[in-house]
Amino acid sequence: MPKFLLKRWHGMHIVWIFALLTVLILILFMYSWIISVIALVLCGILGYYTLQAEQAFRKELNEYVSTLSHRVKRAGSEVIHELPLGILLYNEDKIIEWHNPFVAKMLGKDSVIGESVNEMFPVLKTRKDKELKLEMTIDKQIYEVQVRPDERLLYFTDITALKSLQLRYEEEKLAIGLVMMDNLDEATQGLDDQTRSIMMAKVTGEITEWAQKHQMYLRRTASDRYLIMMDQKGLKALEQSRFEILDEVRDITIENKLPMTLSIGIASGTSSLTELGHWAQTSLDMALGRGGDQAAVKVGERLSFYGGRTNAIEKRTRVRARVISHALRDLIKDCDKVVIMGHRMPDMDAIGAAIGVLKMAHVSNKEGYIVLEGINPSIQKLMETVYEDEKLNRWFITPDQAMQITNSRTLAVIVDTHRASMTPEPRLLQLTPRKVVVDHHRRSEDFIHDATLVYMEPYASSTCELVTELLQYFHERLTMGVLEATALLSGIMVDTRSFSLRTGARTFEAASFLRRSGADSSLIQRLLKEDLEHYIQKADVIKNAVVIFDHIALAVNEPGRKYSQLLIAQVADTLLTMTGIMASFVISERPDGLIGISARSLGEMNVQVVMERMGGGGHLTNAATQLEGTLAEATQRLKQILSEIHAEEGLFE
Repeated sequence: MPKFLLKRWHGMHIVWIFALLTVLILILFMYSWIISVIALVLCGILGYYTLQAEQAFRKELNEYVSTLSHRVKRAGSEVIHELPLGILLYNEDKIIEWHNPFVAKMLGKDSVIGESVNEMFPVLKTRKDKELKLEMTIDKQIYEVQVRPDERLLYFTDITALKSLQLRYEEEKLAIGLVMMDNLDEATQGLDDQTRSIMMAKVTGEITEWAQKHQMYLRRTASDRYLIMMDQKGLKALEQSRFEILDEVRDITIENKLPMTLSIGIASGTSSLTELGHWAQTSLDMALGRGGDQAAVKVGERLSFYGGRTNAIEKRTRVRARVISHALRDLIKDCDKVVIMGHRMPDMDAIGAAIGVLKMAHVSNKEGYIVLEGINPSIQKLMETVYEDEKLNRWFITPDQAMQITNSRTLAVIVDTHRASMTPEPRLLQLTPRKVVVDHHRRSEDFIHDATLVYMEPYASSTCELVTELLQYFHERLTMGVLEATALLSGIMVDTRSFSLRTGARTFEAASFLRRSGADSSLIQRLLKEDLEHYIQKADVIKNAVVIFDHIALAVNEPGRKYSQLLIAQVADTLLTMTGIMASFVISERPDGLIGISARSLGEMNVQVVMERMGGGGHLTNAATQLEGTLAEATQRLKQILSEIHAEEGLFE
């Protein structure tokens, strides 16, 4: 009981009052004893009443306090038992000692006292020491578990409604997409109005049915472009269906000489509509840059690709080549010097394209330099021939020399790659804002986004083909040297395997121009010859080849034997010439300690998708990657990815 209640007579003033009355009564005896006796009796009665009143107060106060304590204890007990919160206590051996009714109801039992905590709640077995909040599911109900290890106490909160609301919120997030007909002009060229209208009606009807099936809002914004809007639930359904609309549109127009194909870009993962629209356009550009006939889906930081199982449609007009050539000419004239880079471990295509761009710089009376970090076997014979030519040899420099001469007025031209990480000196790109990309590979995610001019055409056989077309429009009276024309033609022949793969009409037109410009076919044969030892090494790898999935050749080199990426690629090319083989994969250790994988196909299988899942990239029919680890791990990973693709959409078209 609080002391201030029992000691509420501060200063004992009542006692002093009675003491004063007693003194006054004694003084009164001196004047009248009768009155004094009466006063004394009255004072005694008043004192007795005061004592009785004090005792009654204390008794009632004690009774009130005891009643209040009982009520508080009972209310506390009822609160613990009726709280919508589970409370559980356990001992040092993790045996349950006590719990409230919520826990018993949650587990569907009368009592779990004496049971093991880890047995009743298995999620606690894998709990880390610093992990104080966990989630678990019991009978379709989701609970949050708060762990208090010092008090050996667990709290359980039912968060099913919250999770359902959160899931609904995530499912209803907006996703925006753009659908574009890749080759409307090419596919309808030469068709009469009636046939064109019928084909467009078929394609439009197919797209409309697809949108209705997946409950998407569809709006046509141009003759070859659509806007689609959907929620996350619809987007997930689209990804699970692997965007079957791509195959359906191609199938209904297959009777045309050029079937119609679609490219789709979809974005989600941000609440800003402006940013969503920008992401959707970027995704569409990515799909188009990879050759079209595919869908690119960007959800936050994740970027996924679907489709892309056909070769890019070759453009029939050279308008874009002419426009790019004139734009590149203006950029070269406006700079101090030109620095040209291919990719690391360059091949004939990279060196040939670089020599072609070097010719553009010299025709424009500008200094041009080709950055070369070293010579590998694939370009050794070509570079030996180049070093014998004093006029051409002096323009090859090392990455360190390129860093010293590059400034803000320098034009950097990147050929045969569009990834900064693949160039021999990525830091050089940070020294100048003037960058040009010329490439024929399908666009990947780590693209050089701040390039001033981009010329990427996945339909092209090689970068040398693109550079050759640019040269034809670069200057009216351009004349090429024999070695320059031969280097460009060599790049085309290597990438097309002597005009047997990825070869279109424009490939032969470019080759014809180079031949007229003086390209020496006999010199090309000498540059492409291989020695006997190299041939025997290829045979050693080929003898380990096996056939998987009926039409895929897989060759895994013996452990401890290391071969260059060039030889690995050549083995993959050779395996592709075997009867019944539609794709080939070669895995071998490389001199640098990495595991190299080269992939090739005849077009029925997209090996780029396979290599991208393993961290690499490339083209539909030509791709590669480099991995850390062992041959066995790389082989197992490759087989697993092939099995996944086979289960998802099939390996072959």
